[in-house]
Amino acid sequence: MTKLGLRLFASLLAVLVFSGCGKAKPTLHLYCWADYINPAIIKQFEKENNCRVVYDTFDSNEALYAKLKAGASGYDVIVPSHYIIDLMAKENMLLKLDLEKIPNRANFDEQILRILPDPECTYAAPYMMSYTGIGYNKEKVADFKASWNMFSRTDLKKRMTILDDKREVIGAALYVLGLDPNSTSDDALAAAKEIIVVWRDNAAKLENEQYKNGIASNEFYLVMGYSGDMMQVVEENAHVGFVIPEEGTLISCDMMAIPAQAKNIDLAHRFINFLHEPAIAAANTEHVFFLCPNKAAYPLLSEEIRTNPAVFLKPEILAKSKVTIDQGENEQKFNRLWEDIKAGK
Repeated sequence: MTKLGLRLFASLLAVLVFSGCGKAKPTLHLYCWADYINPAIIKQFEKENNCRVVYDTFDSNEALYAKLKAGASGYDVIVPSHYIIDLMAKENMLLKLDLEKIPNRANFDEQILRILPDPECTYAAPYMMSYTGIGYNKEKVADFKASWNMFSRTDLKKRMTILDDKREVIGAALYVLGLDPNSTSDDALAAAKEIIVVWRDNAAKLENEQYKNGIASNEFYLVMGYSGDMMQVVEENAHVGFVIPEEGTLISCDMMAIPAQAKNIDLAHRFINFLHEPAIAAANTEHVFFLCPNKAAYPLLSEEIRTNPAVFLKPEILAKSKVTIDQGENEQKFNRLWEDIKAGK
């Protein structure tokens, strides 16, 4: 081949390579809780935006925070709880949202935004409300009561699980004591630890995923679990019940945010906006049994969802419940207590 031919061939090859690159679909990297979005909704977003969604999962807020704090990059949207968003924003780990790219922000439920640390959604948009409660085997648990103190029942020892979630478990113990679940006083946390030690010793394990299959299969009779996860189990297993304890629960809102190192920022905004289309938000709530705080979606929900007390809290339970808050430097008190619990101290 002549030198001219070689140059023409090289030029043609470069054109073909770059043309092929230009046709590559953009990819949205999502870091979220497991089984937290209707797969059909993800497929619809991919089709409408000619993109791919890669869905990675975490099983605790602390795991997500530690991974990103250690320098993990490549995620475009993350979905941790609101109090972790508050912490990450203070540490410059998040981009500010461009709310002009999220016109569906008009659908956000202002009553819920009002109780969150960032009601203006500067750094994150609401995704789903979550409450913690008790799942129980109706056939195996005698004299069941809607109380966090059920986890002190020694007759159910090693047939129960509690969450590997320091704020939820410590908060539940503080509720048993009649105290604010966000309390950071040394005396309150010491008293809470005494209760949690009993729960830990009764529990077969501390974890955030296996309890769902465990209670469905009769491996466990009593579990501490997240509301939507448990309602999915209840839907398919008549022997399983779920309640929000009468003492109250911690209210959490999982939020959609864009990490500071995100690469597909425009696509990330489109994804956040898409999940707040009223029909999409309603379909997602029906699928995962967590409430998307989207007021335009509420009328589209089924009667089953609208009347479900694990989705829309009863007024008397709501009045007793508190929003989890970031404790700043006092968060170390929760960390140390939880480290002791997991170390068997």
